[in-house]
Amino acid sequence: MNLQLLQTRLGYTFRDSGLLQQALTHRSHSSLHNERLEFLGDSILNCVVASILYERFNNLDEGDLSRLRANLVKQQSLYEIAQKLELSQFLRLGEGELKSGGFRRPSILADTLEALLGAIFLDAGFDAARDAIRAFYIPLLDSVDPRTLGKDAKTLLQEFLQSRKISLPTYNVIATHGAAHSQEFEIECLVPKLGIQVFGRGGSRRAGEQAAARAALDMAEQALRKTPASGRKPKPRAAQLKLAGIATIQGEGADDGAPSKPA
Repeated sequence: MNLQLLQTRLGYTFRDSGLLQQALTHRSHSSLHNERLEFLGDSILNCVVASILYERFNNLDEGDLSRLRANLVKQQSLYEIAQKLELSQFLRLGEGELKSGGFRRPSILADTLEALLGAIFLDAGFDAARDAIRAFYIPLLDSVDPRTLGKDAKTLLQEFLQSRKISLPTYNVIATHGAAHSQEFEIECLVPKLGIQVFGRGGSRRAGEQAAARAALDMAEQALRKTPASGRKPKPRAAQLKLAGIATIQGEGADDGAPSKPA
């Protein structure tokens, strides 16, 4: 296990190699594991990310800053950073976790990353931990849109339509598939003014609505981009989307649905 390689990727070299070892140790491996370091790292991470967002986006209110922070420090985001560090090859896991593929588990990788941040803090103080976190997140923030990051598909579709004074979409359950304990919901999403009818599937009604909303948003953006400058409504055409379901644009004779309540 080449721990120097990991430290190079982190941009930090530990004075106390024992802290690094502990940060990489899952509770399945030994009693000197990383859970307390994870607790510490989680708090430092939230503080530093909040500070970065406060400095960088001075036009965002508290609600938007909270949304951004929650998205940046959630398990999936930490897992993606851990993947870039190839952290799985440095984990210290018990035999059972190794056999069950624990080195690939997002929760274990995300927790270990937080433990590493806690270990850096103990080894060299807050500034060192802050510098490591900034190195992870500044490049990421350079490539994201703060207006949409962390918003779900239904919210983005609603905002898109409202900004163009188009009535909100209607969601309808078309069918359910499978046994009661593993049902899949097929959801229809209608945007009558744009002649859009799309379908999404998911393991719950909410998941199906989100899938349909993603498809509808993509199609709405395409439809408005293709609208002629004269303002004439373009002729509808059939289309297929690969966004969690089948999506088709309705013909001119499609029935209008009543607008739904905001998501």
